[in-house]
Amino acid sequence: MKRDVRSRWEKAVLVCAKCSKKLDTGFGDDGKPLAKALRRHLKLKNGPKAAAGVVEVKCLDVCPKGAVVVVDSERPGEWLLVRPGDDLDAVAARLGMGR
Repeated sequence: MKRDVRSRWEKAVLVCAKCSKKLDTGFGDDGKPLAKALRRHLKLKNGPKAAAGVVEVKCLDVCPKGAVVVVDSERPGEWLLVRPGDDLDAVAARLGMGR
């Protein structure tokens, strides 16, 4: 039985699924949840073969009004609040995930 799995991720970003679900509008041109919009915007694949991981987690217990909580694995002490009108290029740059 396999005990570990290798991945090509350089970093991981955690996105609160509950915050994304609470918003009336989504992100990007088609109003997707933030995790999907970021993956599509950065042209990332799903799974361990991707260059980075954008993972939706159940709840981060912050629950801001009108925003989604995002945690960068390289800076776990600084949590980011992303609002639906925010530019995804700017969000990706703050997370260190430029194209």
